[in-house]
Amino acid sequence: MHTKLHATPRHGWRPRAAALAATAGLVLTTFAAISTPAQAASTLGASAAEKGRYYGTAIAAGRMGDSTYMTIANREFNMITAENEMKMDATEPSQGRFTFTNGDRIVNWALSNGKRVRGHTLAWHAQQPGWMQSMSGSALRNALINHVTQVASYYRGKVYAWDVVNEAFADDGRGSRRDSNLQRTGNDWIEAAFRAARAADPNAKLCYNDYNTDNWSHAKTQGVYNMVKDFKARGVPIDCVGFQAHFNSGNPVPSNYHTTLQNFADLGVDVQITELDIEGSGSSQAQQYQGVVQACLAVSRCTGITVWGVRDTDSWRASGTPLLFDGSGNKKAAYTSVLNALNAGGTTTPTPNPTNPTPTPTPTNPGGGSPSCTATYSEGQKWGDRFNGTVTIRATTNISSWQSTVTVRSPQKIIATWNGSPTWDSSGNVMTMRPSGSGALAAGQSTSFGFTVQHNGNWTWPSVTCAAS
Repeated sequence: MHTKLHATPRHGWRPRAAALAATAGLVLTTFAAISTPAQAASTLGASAAEKGRYYGTAIAAGRMGDSTYMTIANREFNMITAENEMKMDATEPSQGRFTFTNGDRIVNWALSNGKRVRGHTLAWHAQQPGWMQSMSGSALRNALINHVTQVASYYRGKVYAWDVVNEAFADDGRGSRRDSNLQRTGNDWIEAAFRAARAADPNAKLCYNDYNTDNWSHAKTQGVYNMVKDFKARGVPIDCVGFQAHFNSGNPVPSNYHTTLQNFADLGVDVQITELDIEGSGSSQAQQYQGVVQACLAVSRCTGITVWGVRDTDSWRASGTPLLFDGSGNKKAAYTSVLNALNAGGTTTPTPNPTNPTPTPTPTNPGGGSPSCTATYSEGQKWGDRFNGTVTIRATTNISSWQSTVTVRSPQKIIATWNGSPTWDSSGNVMTMRPSGSGALAAGQSTSFGFTVQHNGNWTWPSVTCAAS
């Protein structure tokens, strides 16, 4: 069985100066206490879910016997990435012989604990198995496509998003492709990998993932941007772009980070922060982590954040203490800043579901200065038998209060709510949500409430409306 020991730095060959919810976490209001005001979420995953996003971590199969490590991972995070166990050398150590044992350990644990999985990674110039490193030309291209197809097919239905291609652009200041054995099979190799992944798993989000793409003014960022723009124009199946976000004092979070995320999102793709770690300590580190959260929350298509590891001692950059928990599993100042930023952030609408597109919100009482508001639905965390939803109420004029109607489709049932006071009609399929406190909002201000739907086989999104007074 091929197991990559993470004591070896994960990206150790990079020039680092340049490169640098689970349900239990949500305060769910049951029918017996439906009018109790919601409290601020107490875990990262729960708070992110309330904003229609995820907050995840990378875990290693070799550490799954560490109870402190696994307790933190289970309590705090609602998205899981395998550090090395789903990469090319781990899943196909000999040509045509696929091994998924360690990947399965992580995936099965995540799914059984109500979490989603990001697949990392299908195609990469590094961590290729030895047999692939010696290949070239059409033989390599065919082997690559077969690898993508077999691995994505094996995990079909279990993986939320795949890093289909990883780190294909060079750090040369020119925004050009990296010279690699894969690139030398032809400039269309990235496109070919994405098309193979879509055919293998039509429902997974397909992402391009890279580092040093955080600063909008950098040539590498522009190179990736132009590739994604071209792919979208030509119908190449790409759904998201991953920003690894490895920062330190020499390469801090850039001041234009929000601009970078927004400009990519404007191309019609989700943006995800995929491997976040920030070297440092104390208030400086905490402020940078806070800035990343705020940048993500400000972009409606920024669907989530993943930190690359659980505790500082688990990090591939352990000497830089770059994570949210110290080596003993204690929460650091950076953790508190992240949770506070998540709890303070407004709820915005993430990527529309292609099979259930969110309609453009329209004022309920337009014109004439009458009180009016809009209601927008965003999909939250999903499990095998249920899913979370969030409704954002935005005042289009000054309002003194609001009420929102949420209609689910039979046999769906709303089984829990938070941040509001609900009532139901006789069918139990129509819920009217009112604020649990003051519903007054100034024009342009917003608030949100959430709920859990037992879907009973029907995954259709609820319909929502808003009325103001």
